[in-house]
Amino acid sequence: MAMLKGSCLCGGVAYRADGPIHHASHCYCTMCQKQHGAAAGSYANVRADGFVVERGQELVVEYASSEHGRRGFCRVCGSTLTWRSTQSPDTIAVTLGTLEPPYDGPVERELYSETKPAWLPVRET
Repeated sequence: MAMLKGSCLCGGVAYRADGPIHHASHCYCTMCQKQHGAAAGSYANVRADGFVVERGQELVVEYASSEHGRRGFCRVCGSTLTWRSTQSPDTIAVTLGTLEPPYDGPVERELYSETKPAWLPVRET
């Protein structure tokens, strides 16, 4: 069983997530683009009961971005930490960019590819 560890930019929040990773994804929805300030939000989905904030729980804020979507972030530095759905309470998604060491597994899914930005570079083969 894999153990993921991560933290925010300022280091105030540290978390761990017990595996396994159900899947990793890049989400190109416009809400993820706005929240991350990037082309996509990149996540690893894990069991919610295996997710623990080890340091800085008081710094974690959740924003209800939709009727069911909840986005967790550090209130000091703004790092996006998690995404979860009230419709799937057994799963939480941790952001790949906050993992330490960096995530080196596969990304199996691309979500909302119809809003994938045209300005992304084309992959050279």
